[in-house]
Amino acid sequence: MPDSEERLDEKEAVKRLNAALELQYRSALQYSLTAATLTGIEAQALGSQLTGFGDLELADARRLVEKIVSFGGDPTTNVAELRFDRNAKSALRWLAECEEAAVELLQEAIEPTGRDGRSEALEHLMEHLILRKQTQVDFLNRAIA
Repeated sequence: MPDSEERLDEKEAVKRLNAALELQYRSALQYSLTAATLTGIEAQALGSQLTGFGDLELADARRLVEKIVSFGGDPTTNVAELRFDRNAKSALRWLAECEEAAVELLQEAIEPTGRDGRSEALEHLMEHLILRKQTQVDFLNRAIA
């Protein structure tokens, strides 16, 4: 059995997960907002992909809420800043910046984990979310280029 230094700090994990959750809510909404407001060739080329990303973001928000509740915490209902931009490149650039910020906070949520089973599960969940988000950032950056 891991000693106390190698166990999950639930209180700190909840705090960090809630910080990430504010950005996660934004991700789901920002992808949907951007997908729905693209016009012209951008709408045809990117709209369905961004809609799909938004759906995945919402599913991941639910996972974060479930994890927070499982640690005895209360999930935040705060949503990070949303933006509307008619310019497709600017809107995609903002999405990429949002996702990069979310990746950083998900990474920070790994720190209070230890070596017990719950810690390992949290760490792997964060890594999965980070991997998926980073793939989306790469997609957005290619679209912006």
